[in-house]
Amino acid sequence: MATNVIMPSLGFDMTEGKLARWLKAEGERIEKGQPIAEIETEKATVEIEAAVSGVLAKVIVAAGQTVPIGTVIGIIGDAGETVAETPTAAAAPAPPPPPPAAEATRAEPTAPSVSRVKASPLARKMAEDAGIDLARIKGTGPDGRVMERDVQAAIEAKSAPTPPPAAAGAPAAAPAPLSRMRRAIARRMAESKATAPHFYVTVEINMDEAMKMREQVNRLAPDAEKISVNDLIVAASARTLTRFPDLNASYRDGSLDRHPQINIGIAVALEDGLISPVLHDADRKSLRTVAAKSRALSERARSNKLRSGDLGPGTFTVSNLGMFDVDAFIAIINPPEAAILAVGAVTRRPIAAGGDIRIASLMKATLSVDHRVADGAQAGRFLQAFKTLLENPVNLLTE
Repeated sequence: MATNVIMPSLGFDMTEGKLARWLKAEGERIEKGQPIAEIETEKATVEIEAAVSGVLAKVIVAAGQTVPIGTVIGIIGDAGETVAETPTAAAAPAPPPPPPAAEATRAEPTAPSVSRVKASPLARKMAEDAGIDLARIKGTGPDGRVMERDVQAAIEAKSAPTPPPAAAGAPAAAPAPLSRMRRAIARRMAESKATAPHFYVTVEINMDEAMKMREQVNRLAPDAEKISVNDLIVAASARTLTRFPDLNASYRDGSLDRHPQINIGIAVALEDGLISPVLHDADRKSLRTVAAKSRALSERARSNKLRSGDLGPGTFTVSNLGMFDVDAFIAIINPPEAAILAVGAVTRRPIAAGGDIRIASLMKATLSVDHRVADGAQAGRFLQAFKTLLENPVNLLTE
């Protein structure tokens, strides 16, 4: 029985993807779950896996082509099976018929009505507030729909100062081109700051017990199962989110969409920028499993071998700069998530304890929250519970 292989959606704002290369040739045997092709997105090259076993009966989209998500790019069938031709793109509504020729010759060309321009409600409101004509904005959403990021780019272009003229005889500095990843990060972070009203709450955590437990566990664990500080943070974040569903949610068109799964994005620094592969159902995994899965995700990200499921959908992100000796920082929310946790290094510092001064392992964590979905009290309670869990880490060892 023939099964279509389609161009997957690998991000909430992805509308198309480039088929980088096929890993299997027509007629070659494929096992379910085996990588069969690589898709190139703005931020990574991602492997897609076979949904069924069989043979690659037909390649429809050749390597190097860019097609919309949902496009059938190939067909998996049984050995010797004849497959019918399949359209290369997902069905789309037929365009309206052109006006009669006589009417077309009499009508004067006019600019499209703003009310008829395809745009998201928030993009329409942003354009109205900024006094920008929607009809003059090129949309990057599905079917040319104008998105918030498009309006934000138009606002920035409108308000950008005119550079002063270069001094006579001085050579003009050539602008440095941005990589595709950096352009994607710039667009998404600008959209996040423009649309989500951020607020930030910071807490300091005593990591003495967590570091002792980690040392004890790692002393007997094989290398593949050793636990990092970030694994403790990811596991504690996931367990804490089970009690605060509003922070494991997304704001959409005036409503709160609480996600049934807790999928933690783990920020990984690459040469061109940052990518956040996703650990699915993180709250249901043991600490050892969190460690093993997180390590595998990071390795696939750094080797540019991510799989389609690795890029989402995420519901909450952890960003850790502790390995760079950063004490504390503030992160920008990764849309459409409602919050992101930024953690710094675990450092040995003096604290007051029972009238004495002693040295403790301390770590600062800052939660950035979309104020449309939660307020300061909720954020404070989340961090309080997160802190309690890390200061009593034996609870992370329970299944």
